[in-house]
Amino acid sequence: MRAIRCRNGAITILDVPQPAGDGVRVRVASAGICGSDLHMIASDFASAVTLGHEIAGTTPDGTPVAIEPVSVCGVCDACVAGDTNLCVRGMTILHGVGRDGGMADEILVPEAALVRLPAGLTPSNACLAEPLGIAVHGLRIVRFPRETGRRVGIIGAGPIGLCAIPAVAAAGIEPVLFGRHDAQKVAGRRLGAIIGEAEDGFDLVIECAGTESALEEAITRCRPGGTVLLLGIYWDGMNVPGFLLGTKEVRLVPSYLYGREGAVRDMETATAILASRPDLPEILITHRFPLEAAEEAFRTAADRKAGTIKVVLEP
Repeated sequence: MRAIRCRNGAITILDVPQPAGDGVRVRVASAGICGSDLHMIASDFASAVTLGHEIAGTTPDGTPVAIEPVSVCGVCDACVAGDTNLCVRGMTILHGVGRDGGMADEILVPEAALVRLPAGLTPSNACLAEPLGIAVHGLRIVRFPRETGRRVGIIGAGPIGLCAIPAVAAAGIEPVLFGRHDAQKVAGRRLGAIIGEAEDGFDLVIECAGTESALEEAITRCRPGGTVLLLGIYWDGMNVPGFLLGTKEVRLVPSYLYGREGAVRDMETATAILASRPDLPEILITHRFPLEAAEEAFRTAADRKAGTIKVVLEP
């Protein structure tokens, strides 16, 4: 079967054996390109595995599913508590990073990774459940909106920042979005956000860019005693504006992947939100490519100035 991997900083389409072993074989219908994928290519990180952690498809019996792209041990203290993202296996749990991902014709995943799609949500669009699940998880662990008030700012209007908008809106709160590119601002407005300029004093600021400048802006726009939720990944480390952070007594909350609370998984909440907003795929997915055009797809995904938001591969 075909699979997308990174070789010497370049996207390569390889013919690899079909996955074998325990688990459920899923025929991939859509695989989104994430900013993390772009970073891994630039750094030649995870060059031995098939890329792709934003995945949806169908099982052998025809069931449409999104994939919670983790293979966890299931028995460590974190897994038992529902914090499967903190499994003792570390980054090796994540498909597309520590093990083969979904930019391929098929993927083999544990049965526990399957998220059955609600009515009206198709596998061609359900790869968006993964970035939406990132936002859902972060809002859950800051106990939004119970402990964070009613004013929410979002720094960064890439796919994660835009996915934070419907996650916030699901609680009946109108978010304020701060972004750089016009296409992202248009998408944010269509999703229901106010486009911010000079506003500050937010109870909760969601930082989605993963840069030091975005972190400083988030702390600046946060009210004294407020919360900054970190959804962005700081691949190159982080210098924190300590004086500003300390004098405002702002709480920094890092967030990673997704888990569950009780019987409800963050990814299940994400698919429910996605199904309730049929406009989301049309707003967020700006480009679709067949698997054989992966090189062009990755070039497009890296060009934010051209109006790109989410690029999806369709095997």
